[in-house]
Amino acid sequence: MRILIIGSGGREHALAWKLSLRPDVTELFVAPGNGGTAGIATNVDIKDNDIPALVAFAREKAVDLVVPGPELPLTLGVVDAMKEAGIPCFGPVAACARLEGSKAFAKEVMHAAGVPTAAAGVFTNRADAEAFVASHGAPLVIKADGLAAGKGVIVAMTDEEVKAALDLMFEKSAFGDAGSTVLIEEFLKGEEVSLLCFCDGKTALPLPSAQDHKAVFDGDKGPNTGGMGAYSPAPVLPDEKLDAMADIVTRPILAEMARRGTPFTGILYAGLMMTADGPKVLEYNVRFGDPECQPLLMRLKNDLADVMTACIEGRLDSIKLDIEDRSALGVVLTSAGYPGSYPKGMPISGIEEAEAMDDVKVFQAGTRRDGDRILANGGRVLCVTALGRDLREAQKRAYEGLDHLTMEHSQFRSDIGRKGLRHLNLA
Repeated sequence: MRILIIGSGGREHALAWKLSLRPDVTELFVAPGNGGTAGIATNVDIKDNDIPALVAFAREKAVDLVVPGPELPLTLGVVDAMKEAGIPCFGPVAACARLEGSKAFAKEVMHAAGVPTAAAGVFTNRADAEAFVASHGAPLVIKADGLAAGKGVIVAMTDEEVKAALDLMFEKSAFGDAGSTVLIEEFLKGEEVSLLCFCDGKTALPLPSAQDHKAVFDGDKGPNTGGMGAYSPAPVLPDEKLDAMADIVTRPILAEMARRGTPFTGILYAGLMMTADGPKVLEYNVRFGDPECQPLLMRLKNDLADVMTACIEGRLDSIKLDIEDRSALGVVLTSAGYPGSYPKGMPISGIEEAEAMDDVKVFQAGTRRDGDRILANGGRVLCVTALGRDLREAQKRAYEGLDHLTMEHSQFRSDIGRKGLRHLNLA
C-alpha cells in the first residue's frame, strides 16, 4: 500500500507514525513533511496548497490513499481533485470544508440543522459591527471568518478589548482576507472540549473526547495559538456520553450536508463549550486537530488506514473503534516568542532519550534535518505525548519526557491537564 500524507506539522508526523504501523505499507510519502516525518517516510518537496502538483505526484507514484492533514488543502478542493483523478482521499470535498473555511457558513448550517451555538452577527464593515457591539456589550468573541491558523479568534472581555479587536480586523487587516468578514459572538461561560468523529456521509463514529489548550501561557493567559497541548479523555465529556453528544452536534450536520447534496466524509471536529444551559458549538473543523491528533492516535488501536478507507467507501457502519483504556497527554514545545515572532535554527537534543521511555512519542512539527541534527524550524516545534493509566500518570510521563529535551529559546506550558485533574478533584 502506498500512502501520501499532506502537511508538515505535528499532526502529520503522528499520522505518518500511525499509518506506518500497517504491515503492508510499502511506501509512505509526506508533502512537504518535517524533520520527524523524514525519519519514517519520504518527504516530498510539494507545498500543501499546490493541488495540481499533489495530484500529479499521487498519479505518478500510484498512491492508494491520500490523507490531507491541514485545513488549507481541504478548503482548496484537494479531495475533489483526487476523486476526479480516481485516487482515494480521506476528507471532505470543498463544499463541506467550508464548515471550517467560513465561520459564517458554519453558523448558517448549524442554524439549519438545529445545532446549539452562540448567538452571533456577521459583518463586513466596522459601522455595522459597532452597532452590534453597542447593543450587546462586552464580553464578546471576535472571529475572523476565514482560515487564520487557529489565531483569528479574540476573546474581548472589556469594551476597550472589543475596540482593539475590531481595529485588528477592520483597520489593520491583521488576518488578511480571512478577516474581511467578521463574526461577533456572545461570550459563553463553561469548559471547552473537543469531539472528533469519523464520518462517511451518513454514519458518525465518535473518538474519545479531548481538551486542547489554545492560550500560550499557563492559566489560559496570553494570545491564542494553534494549540499548546491536549489530553484525552476529557472528564467533562466522559465516554458514556460520546454517542449522545454526537447526536446533538455531529449527526445533524451530516444530515444537513447530505440534504444539500454534499455528504460529509472525513473527520468532523466539533469545538464545544459545556455551558450551564448544555453544550454549544463554538466552531467546526474538518480535519484532525493539532495537538488533539497526537494523544487521540496514541489511544486508537484500530488500523487507521482501514477506518479511513471505510469512510471513503461509505461503510463506516461496519467499523467498531477500539480505544486504549489508558489516558494520553501531549505537551507542545514552542520557540520563544510564539505566536509572535520567534527564532529558528536552534539544535534540538534528547529526542531519542525521551522516546526510550515506554509509551512516550515525540512528534515533530516545526523541525528540519541538517545531517544528523534536528533543528527548530517553526513556532510549534515538538509535541511530547505519553500514555498513562490515568490522566495524572499521562501528565507526569509527558513532562518527564519533556525534561529529556534541550532547545535554546524555547517555551512550554506547565499546566497541561490541570483542568482535567481539577474536574476529577485531583488538582
